[in-house]
Amino acid sequence: MISFILGGARSGKSGLAEKIASCSGLPVHYLATAQVWDDEMANRVRHHQTSRPAEWPTIEAPLDILPVIKLRACDQKGCVLLDCLTLWMTNLLLLDDDQALIKRQEDFLSFLRKGVDGHLILVSNEVGQGVVPTNKLARRFVDESGRLHQKIAEIADEVIFVTAGIPQILKTKIDDHG
Repeated sequence: MISFILGGARSGKSGLAEKIASCSGLPVHYLATAQVWDDEMANRVRHHQTSRPAEWPTIEAPLDILPVIKLRACDQKGCVLLDCLTLWMTNLLLLDDDQALIKRQEDFLSFLRKGVDGHLILVSNEVGQGVVPTNKLARRFVDESGRLHQKIAEIADEVIFVTAGIPQILKTKIDDHG
């Protein structure tokens, strides 16, 4: 099962993802992609750390997310909550290596297309509802994130958009019962 949760900053998307993970009935592994570059980001990370259950192991993988997902969501049939894809995209763009960016995205999407045995919850910031950024790197970030989001939404079993803490189901998997 692949769940894709989108929303703006402080929309409630991470809280919703944590509720879904808690209700999965599976062992939960939290996959963090953030890198701490300043005090403000350190505060954001601490806020997220204190909001989730202490028994969830946290794996920090700013770039190499696939090995963690493969092991925890497939081989062990657990639940992986990845928060968040836009920070992963930022990390990839900061590598300043177009080939690495393309390869990691393609590998990730190829893996997702095969499906997972456990539950993979992907959290990301919706970037397509703001103004067009004024600098080249920011425009590239919006373009790359937007394209990645579209491809993930096509693959995911469910897609949920969160606004002001209210989830809106954009796509849901239809089971055998209709």
